[in-house]
Amino acid sequence: MRYAYIESLRGEFSIAKMCGWLAVSRSGYYKWRTREPSFVATYREIVRSAILQKFNDLKKRYGAPRLVTELNDAGIACCRNQVAKLMSEEGLKARNGKNFKYSPSGVATNNIADNLLNRHFDADKPNQKWVSDITYIPVRGGHVYLAAVMDLFSRKIIGWSLDKTMTTTLVLDAFKMAVVNRACEPGLILHSDQGVQYRASEYVLALHDESITPSMSRKGNCWDNAAMESFFARLKVEEVYAQSYQNLSEAYSSVFEYIEMFYNRVRRHSTIGQISPVEYENHYYEMCA
Repeated sequence: MRYAYIESLRGEFSIAKMCGWLAVSRSGYYKWRTREPSFVATYREIVRSAILQKFNDLKKRYGAPRLVTELNDAGIACCRNQVAKLMSEEGLKARNGKNFKYSPSGVATNNIADNLLNRHFDADKPNQKWVSDITYIPVRGGHVYLAAVMDLFSRKIIGWSLDKTMTTTLVLDAFKMAVVNRACEPGLILHSDQGVQYRASEYVLALHDESITPSMSRKGNCWDNAAMESFFARLKVEEVYAQSYQNLSEAYSSVFEYIEMFYNRVRRHSTIGQISPVEYENHYYEMCA
């Protein structure tokens, strides 16, 4: 540390005086200057460079825990504390800080289903439990609305729709995408809140036509659909809050990239062993083959 301090002031004071002030020898200082970097120092810079590259490649969405997994998978051995320290030194901080705020809508009593899911957010296989919800995304002059459907087995987003209005068509479009992408197996439950869109006759009949059993959260209880709320919070923290959308088209492009290119295919999910939803499902089908 003393030699490094002398080096930082080289040119401002004489080397001889600084060595005298710090009680070190000039020969020791010059030897320190000409020696090759140690293995530890060299590897530290390798890790630092890899962190910077990966952090920016992933659009600042990962903090230390997920970056450690990324680097280890790439053959760069490191630990959480090491990565956290290097990120702090570089001023790197994953997108975070704003949480999704739940605003329950007014509901009547028609078409309200029982809470069959009952906060059991695990599933033994695909297409056993789906969850759906709506959130808002700010754009210039107002908001657009995103409806999404998630398969709880892998946490994959299997259907989604974005529009300027929060209508029954919005949730129906997301539902139809999910049905096209997946197989509706006997016993499939689709859970949502008690929003008017999910209680609309068209939506209820669409579930009935696919032999899907509806389930609904208790009134005003967002934790009954926590998995979906968590996804929306991550979407906003890791993508939406870093943008400034001018219109629906810009928001759509951003949401498409996040869901289809990043979240489903790349993003590591702690619930499924720090791999992506697509990779988790691929492992499942390989085991079943």
